[in-house]
Amino acid sequence: MKRSTQRILTTHVGSLARPHPLLDTMREKEHGRPYDPDLFARQVREAVAEVVRRQAEAGIDVVTDGEMGKVNFITYVKDRLAGFTPDEGPSRMAPSWQKEVDDFPEYYAQYFKKYASTVSPLRRLICDGSISYVGEEALATDIANLKAAVAGLDVEEVFMPSTGPSGFGANAHYASDDEYLEAVAEAMRQEYLGIVEAGLVLQVDDPWLIDTLSDPTMEPEARQRTAARHVEVLNHALRGIPSENIRHHTCYGLNHGPRMNDIPMREVVGLMLSINAGAHSFEVANPRHYHEWALWQDVKLPEGKILVPGFLGHANNYVEHPEMIAEYIVRYAELVGRENVIAGADCGFSSRASYAPEVHPTVVWPKFHALAEGAALATKQLWG
Repeated sequence: MKRSTQRILTTHVGSLARPHPLLDTMREKEHGRPYDPDLFARQVREAVAEVVRRQAEAGIDVVTDGEMGKVNFITYVKDRLAGFTPDEGPSRMAPSWQKEVDDFPEYYAQYFKKYASTVSPLRRLICDGSISYVGEEALATDIANLKAAVAGLDVEEVFMPSTGPSGFGANAHYASDDEYLEAVAEAMRQEYLGIVEAGLVLQVDDPWLIDTLSDPTMEPEARQRTAARHVEVLNHALRGIPSENIRHHTCYGLNHGPRMNDIPMREVVGLMLSINAGAHSFEVANPRHYHEWALWQDVKLPEGKILVPGFLGHANNYVEHPEMIAEYIVRYAELVGRENVIAGADCGFSSRASYAPEVHPTVVWPKFHALAEGAALATKQLWG
């Protein structure tokens, strides 16, 4: 994994808006209706090429495929893990979301209407059989599409997101939840290894770390124990993979609301840094967390680690000013070392395949330009 040794590098978290013709085909596929597999494959391939090109043109140094072929960033694993079926029962929110909804019911009644624009509902998976990884062909296609897209482009590095082993399913097969979680981790390890062996940086998407630590239905001690077990299992899945090939992304979720129940990053940072990853991506542009750069005055960044603070908001359609981005980059760089900071984003810009993604597609590219401009301004300040 490259570091900001000569200038501040830029990246983002992964998901980007899919083109509408691709969404049309994906909608048929996800609902089990007839669709043209060759057309779908071509649409994904062309969409990856387009978004990678645009990332490079916008000044993003560490690029990815935008998750063009995935219906969302997490339950895409329904097509890659044997042993799961979709939960057809009523949808259930994470407890941390539920608290927000209970506090602001009128706001969320309006907010949830936007999810009618997704190509399919986000359904939790139920484990009803032995878990194994069956996604080799899909992963190989993703890797091939991404490598073809970056060929000939001036980019520093390429990463691919993959979901962490928690949060997308419930156990109805294994004797214990511990046994279930270990089985998921062993299966997802095959995807992690495949990404790294292909020469890409692996990004583990892990909102469940913060979600667990935020769960109001558990006592604080139980939250800590559950989160620590989650980290233990994730590290086991990552065993033997050099940490410099891994970056870890955690966030406060896709919930674009008041966020008054967000816990402080100070309650997360210890467990976050204990994950076997060379870089850690987390929210900063979320206005509930702007101020938390100051915690790095007290928290020592372990040797060899890189921070990827999010300087672009995934919950708004403002384009951040490059001077503000530069100011925050410099704050982090002065605290942990300029070579240990890569400028990133809070979360994905279209975490679910949707006709109305979190941030309008026409706004994402100016955001990326602003990130690159802010990184250039910070570079001048930090290197002279």
